[in-house]
Amino acid sequence: MGRQRADGLTYAEAGVDIDAGNAMVEAIKPLVRATRRPGADAEIGGFGGLFDLKAAGFRDPILVAANDGVGTKIKIAIETGRHNTIGIDLVAMCVNDIVVQGAEPLFFLDYFATGKLAPEAGVMIVKGIAEGCRLAGCALIGGETAEMPGLYARGDYDLAGFAVGAAERGTLLPRPDVTAGDMVLGLPSSGVHSNGFSLVRRIVAKAGLAWNVPAPFASDRTLGEALLEPTRIYVKPLLAALRRTDAIKALAHITGGGFPDNIPRVLPHSLGVRLDLDAIPVSPVFGWLARSGNVAESEMLRTFNCGIGLIVVTAADQADAVIGALREAGEAPVVLGEVVASEETARVTTRGGLKL
Repeated sequence: MGRQRADGLTYAEAGVDIDAGNAMVEAIKPLVRATRRPGADAEIGGFGGLFDLKAAGFRDPILVAANDGVGTKIKIAIETGRHNTIGIDLVAMCVNDIVVQGAEPLFFLDYFATGKLAPEAGVMIVKGIAEGCRLAGCALIGGETAEMPGLYARGDYDLAGFAVGAAERGTLLPRPDVTAGDMVLGLPSSGVHSNGFSLVRRIVAKAGLAWNVPAPFASDRTLGEALLEPTRIYVKPLLAALRRTDAIKALAHITGGGFPDNIPRVLPHSLGVRLDLDAIPVSPVFGWLARSGNVAESEMLRTFNCGIGLIVVTAADQADAVIGALREAGEAPVVLGEVVASEETARVTTRGGLKL
């Protein structure tokens, strides 16, 4: 080994601690191991993750990939020092996008970028990612931790996630037989999920509230805790319902863009939906956001999920079977409206009003 020059610089002096990164990898190995599933049983630490589709039980699979982040919800995790659930959000935003295409999420990889690696916080973040993978039934097969001083402020970090799933050929959603008269169901959200947090944080700042005060809409928790409630992962109940009945025609994940932007993504161009806003079980957080920020109903519908995190489309005469299958899987579906013929630019029309 060469001798260090007396005036020579090191990577550590430039702000990057390779030893801290290696220590974090060792600390998270048991967390990663706990997410193993058929098809994935290798240790992390190689140059890539492996997955065996045949061992997972697939015969003629189509692969489905998705990637996403968590947005500025991360700022609340950083400012409160609560890093244990943001990884669940990261997984949820990716795997929910996969299951709505009728596919089973199989494996996940994360990208964690920070200015200065704090291994304790990093382990908590990965612990959340591993928990999200466990809830989704997918394996965490790899990831990347990047320490970039000068690009991120000390204490700041960002996350990105990448998920791959599969479906047998011919079973992908949406199906081509979505038609006017089909019923639209909604599955409740756990709160704000991971969209609209730039507006959420603006409203909190306008209200002059600290993260550690009791939440105005949930007095048993602090505001920070309540807003960090993780995004629901719909994978297992939806896969159970899809396997029990072949009556689900389309699924839509309500993320950025809310109802007007996400529902049309799974409809033929000549169709839209008519939603009964009175039927939406609006979570208390949305009423508080609307009132405190004086946010118009149309803006709420396009920014937030408002209490419905996922949309299910089924034939009206098979709706009872789908509702039964979803309830059996632990969901609480609500009837939101119907598919209608639409030649208009606005393909999501509403009646009634949100209970804000």
